[in-house]
Amino acid sequence: MIAFDLNKPLHIIPVGRVAIDFNPTDYNRPLSESANFNKYLGGSPANIAVGMARLGNRVGFLGRVSDDQFGTFVTDYFRNEGIDVSHIFRCENGEKLGLTFTEMLSPTQSSILMYREGVADLQLNVDDVDEPYIAGAACLLISGTALCCSPTREASLKALTFALRNGVPVVFDADYRAYTWKNPDEIAIYTSMVAEKADIIMGSREEFDLMERLLGLAGTDEASASYWLNCRAQICVIKHGKAGSRAYSLEDGCWEVKPFPVSALKGFGGGDGYASSFLHALMAGRPLPEALERGSASAAMLVASHACSKDMPSEKELDAFIEREKAQYGSVISPLDLSL
Repeated sequence: MIAFDLNKPLHIIPVGRVAIDFNPTDYNRPLSESANFNKYLGGSPANIAVGMARLGNRVGFLGRVSDDQFGTFVTDYFRNEGIDVSHIFRCENGEKLGLTFTEMLSPTQSSILMYREGVADLQLNVDDVDEPYIAGAACLLISGTALCCSPTREASLKALTFALRNGVPVVFDADYRAYTWKNPDEIAIYTSMVAEKADIIMGSREEFDLMERLLGLAGTDEASASYWLNCRAQICVIKHGKAGSRAYSLEDGCWEVKPFPVSALKGFGGGDGYASSFLHALMAGRPLPEALERGSASAAMLVASHACSKDMPSEKELDAFIEREKAQYGSVISPLDLSL
């Protein structure tokens, strides 16, 4: 499958969003009535960075943070997780980290309120991206939110160019957030531009529909997978929330993944756990079905916990969860009889 050179200084460099999450401790009530919150590191690429580091990978990060106590919180947190912070830059014009307030209304209902106007992570500049840093990674992960506006859009495309020139595999995580995008056509143009250069594409059905808006596809998983696998992608993962996900590969076949049954506390964070454990397994040389199983397990662990970054599992914790759950519920992976 994809050749990850794990002899390089870094195994993965996520690019883009890092924020502060405030999750209520007085949950099972509307956000308007919540008064007490725990503070966590947040943002999908940042969560994936922590998840990958917890699993034993050498992780970097390319992004911008605020030049204040919250910016220090991010860099200190990353350092404590063993993540390289040499390419996390401070903003010079007073931009602040984005804030995310979450609502845990019930085990089946949750929502997110984001403050994303003029935030620090969207100030990543082309001058912040240097070729040796990108070339020194076994994988580059670009988040869709990093494409929503300038200058972070151009910085992400520059990182993509360096990755392609140096044979670094690219993962595109759609990570769609309505905030700061101007219109649906803009979303389609820039997300599809990166997706067509990616080796792995990950997103929800909604995110694939947005990405494919101008391509005239049928809006089905099979149509999406067939199109992207005939571009550059070797693996295409399409998520369907509580219904699970599907993965498509010309080399390793098509697979359906059901969620591990857990008592959910929240409806967010699972995707970042999924991505980190899935990518780690692929880098470790595990077959695609096993990588999907580990991604699904990590996602289940995250939706059952209060935090995202703080609760990313170690390899040992992931192994124990899978062994316990499979003994009780059986396998969550099944092949799809498809010919793409």
